[in-house]
Parts: sequence; structure tokens; C-alpha cells
Amino acid sequence: MQDWLTMTACDLGRGIGMGQIDPIELTETYLAAIDAHPHVERIYARVTHDRARAEAQAAQERANLGLRRSLLDGVPISWKDLFDTAGTATEAGSALLKGRVPEADAVVVQNATAMGTVCLGKTHMSELAFSGLGLNPITGTPPCIDDEEAVSGGSSSGAAASVAWGLAACGIGSDTGGSVRIPSAWNNLVGLKTTAGRVSLEGTVPLCLRFDTVGPLARSVEDAAQMLALLEGRTPPDLRGANLNGRRFANLQTVAQDDLRDEPRKAFDNAVDKLREAGAEIVPLEVPELNEAMALSGILYTTEAYGLWRDVIEANPDAMYPEILERFRAGRNATGADYIAAWSRLKACRAAWDAATSGFDAVLAPTAPILPPNLDRLMDDHDYYVTENLLALRNTRIGNLMGLAALTLPTGTPGCGLMMMGYPGSEEALLRFGSAAEAALA
Repeated sequence: MQDWLTMTACDLGRGIGMGQIDPIELTETYLAAIDAHPHVERIYARVTHDRARAEAQAAQERANLGLRRSLLDGVPISWKDLFDTAGTATEAGSALLKGRVPEADAVVVQNATAMGTVCLGKTHMSELAFSGLGLNPITGTPPCIDDEEAVSGGSSSGAAASVAWGLAACGIGSDTGGSVRIPSAWNNLVGLKTTAGRVSLEGTVPLCLRFDTVGPLARSVEDAAQMLALLEGRTPPDLRGANLNGRRFANLQTVAQDDLRDEPRKAFDNAVDKLREAGAEIVPLEVPELNEAMALSGILYTTEAYGLWRDVIEANPDAMYPEILERFRAGRNATGADYIAAWSRLKACRAAWDAATSGFDAVLAPTAPILPPNLDRLMDDHDYYVTENLLALRNTRIGNLMGLAALTLPTGTPGCGLMMMGYPGSEEALLRFGSAAEAALA
């Protein structure tokens, strides 16, 4: 049964379908592992034992009757603590929301539950999702799977840790500037950033509504594809027969290759070589307009984030972690004219990106230019916190600023991911490319 804790979500689902795995035993195995884990209080904000057991019982009954609702019916997953769950606190990693108990599940939770997934609980996250590091001294900082003294990446820090440490078969997170992809890369997982506006945000605690997205952190591309379908209540894409022969990928040079640390650079170059060996054509690409887009990100993110949270924050600013408070307050001096002008310029940058990338199936980049930073140093060194946070988010933010679908894959080098960015709404195609790349990288 311990093997269940390392199996992909889809393999667990197939085992249930073949009668080899009992959903109740599977859920009890996960709950026991969670309760006994030395880092449980740093990974899970709340464990929903009663809900998980009730949902597992229902899944077992459906399996016995041949009425399973999806491949993942009966598979236990975790939810980032910004997705509303009826009767269970949803606090988004912040003391500002302490004791906030929703009356209804978020739409994505409703959809996934209706398709049979089992809710294990709510995972820790960066405060109000406004950091790429996953450091949260207010509620809990999950450990990185390869280095317990390092942060796990954010803001979906606990989501990644729950999967990497064998405490969930899949984790659901959100991605506003890289919050699914960074922790996925740093914990050797697959992470899918969906196109803004595709997956429902109803019942999700917001950060920046024009950039917020929902996506899975998983053990395989197949798991990510299945979870995307469940989040939307759709049919999953067919990944069979995916290969890289004749595919044309851009190797993004602008911004994404700057200041790469040695390990991420070597891992990325090696991954690119493997994709080329598998039949892909890979061409260097410069998009100068990205520099302007990156310069706009400060006003675009902080202005909206502060606008959404100003009244709550200023009513009790001392309740916040100072680094996160500072990030929010960076948006308080921008004018409406500044914000509108920035969005106008970003749209022009997006048009330039679309023109530059139109001849490619996807664009490649290192998921993060750095490895997971040390937790204690982040706590003690303000300048280090700021530089590492900005670097952590830099490459992934390209996908958010350009409005893209994006996928990160493990490269085989611990903590280093390969990012594939596709067109807006191209998740199904991107997952097929990712499935083929996953095989090549393995």
C-alpha cells in the first residue's frame, strides 16, 4: 500500500477501475501518511478527515456498481487554501482571513468532487498568494522535497509539497505569476498554468483577477491533463501517440536566459538537447518587447492586488508578514491613468509576442533561473528575499504577462524545470507536446 503514495493519480484511478485498489483503503493510507508525517503542520493547513472518508465511501460504492464518474474517481487530492470549501476554513495563508469559513465549495472544487475526487484537505501557501518563494511565517512554510532547509516555492507551496512528499496524489493550486510552475519545478513535478479566463475563479480568493489562473501540480502530464478536465467538467484530451517529430519550438533568449544559475542552465541545455534528439526543431528566439512587458509588471500586479485588498490590509496591517505587506503597498501610489496606460502597452507587447512566435508550436525556457533558496537566510536578509523572489518569478511571469498556457516538466536535475509556453487556450495541444517531451526527458 505504501506504493500507492508514489503512484501517479491516473495509475491509482486505473487500479480502482480494475478492482485492485479500494478507494476507502487508498484514502485511509493517505490520511495515515499525512497524520504521521513530521512536516504535516508545515504542509497542510487543515486535513479534512471526515469529508475524505465520506467521499471515499461514495467512490467505493460507485466502483462496485460500475458507475465511476471519471478515471480519477476515488483518487485523493489536496487543495490550496484559497479554494473555498464548504464548512472548512479557507484563509489564503493570511491572519487577515483567520476564521473565514465559506458556505459553499468553489466551482472547481464542486466540479472535481462531482467527478469523484477525494478532498484530503487544504494546503499552506504564500500569504494571499503574493510571493514566488512559499515562505510564510504567519501560517506555515512547507519544505522542499530535495532540501528541507529550503523553501518549496510559491505561492502553491503546500500543494507541491503534498504531492512531492507523498501526501496527495495531485495538488490543485493557482498561478498569477508562476505560483503553480515554480513549486512544481522546485519539487520535480509537472505543473500546468491555464489560460486566464479558462478555468472558473468563482469561490477562489483573488490576488489579481486579470492574471489569476487555476491549475494542477502533478506527478505526470497525464495526471495534469485529467485534472484539467475535472476542474472544468470536460472530457480529457487524448495524449496517445504524441511525439516530437516535426515539431518546431522556440528557445527564448530575451529575459529568460539572463542571470541563470549554473544548475538551471545545465539542466535546460540538456533538456533542449534531448528534445532535439527526439525529433524537434529548436530555434533561438528574441522578443525585445518582453523587456518592456517585464518593466510594466510592477504596476500591473501591485496596483490591482492593492486595489482588491487595500481596505482589509489597512484595517490590520500588523497582522501581515512585512515582506508581503510591502509588496501590496507598492501598488498604492499608482493612478488610474498609470494602470490603464500600462495595460495598453502590455496589449501592444502581446501583439508583438504573437507575431514573433506564430511559426512555433511552443516556446521553451528554464522554468526558474534559480534553485530553491534557504529558508533561514530569506527570513534574516531582506535584500536576499527581494532579489530571490523577483528572480524566482521572472521566467514564469512571461507566460502570465503574455496571457499564455504554460507547462513545466521535470528535467531530471533536482529543482530544475523545463517550461513550455503555448498560445492562449492551447492547453490540449500543449499537453500533447508535454507528454512527448516528458518521454524524451525520461
